[in-house]
Amino acid sequence: MKVLLAAFVMLCSSLGWSAEKSAPVPLATVVKGEVLEVKDVESYTYLRLKTADGEVWAAVAKAPLKKGEKVTIENVTVMTNFESKSLKKKFDKITFGNLAGAGSSMGAHGGAPSAVPKAEVVGDVKVAKASGPNARTVAEIVTKSAALKDKPVVVRGKVVKFTAAVMGKNWIHLRDGSGSAADRTDDVLVTTKDQAKIGGTVLVKGVVRTDKDFGSGYSYKVLIEDATLGQ
Repeated sequence: MKVLLAAFVMLCSSLGWSAEKSAPVPLATVVKGEVLEVKDVESYTYLRLKTADGEVWAAVAKAPLKKGEKVTIENVTVMTNFESKSLKKKFDKITFGNLAGAGSSMGAHGGAPSAVPKAEVVGDVKVAKASGPNARTVAEIVTKSAALKDKPVVVRGKVVKFTAAVMGKNWIHLRDGSGSAADRTDDVLVTTKDQAKIGGTVLVKGVVRTDKDFGSGYSYKVLIEDATLGQ
């Protein structure tokens, strides 16, 4: 479990999220219980469960669950003082994980990613710069973010991390060989509805946002939002 929690914290840090207000706490890797209440939002299902240790709230990828059903939630991570803007509700403690048998990982609506992030591509990355008037390198987007704020950009890079279904979006870390790891100018975060594969090269078209705050302590100095992915 310590490994899962460490991976979770590392992913939060890599995405630029702060865990000060919603910190993960230890829990068993599996939670079993009876559904007492169901609340569906756009992509996720919140559940109030009766377990052997008492009642708990949990969030899983949206599923057709009903009161009285017995469920098992795997790859569990717990967050404290978590606020769901969709439900307009704050949870003192809530469990995030995968519904057993669902066959997919999830990120809880409002901020908590999957407990086990996808592996990062290792090795040198070298990708040719995109063409056109809005073409930028990763380093240019990071270092010139103030000038590029709210402007469209096109950048080609390799997907080095991919996290699906967090706050209704997919989250990608993109690198093209520009910039430096020492000053964190070699990697840019992208949000999109499109799917991507780790190690794949994609052409990203989106809008640069700066000082983006999603609440619950999750803020970003620079990212590309509402992006479409091409080749």
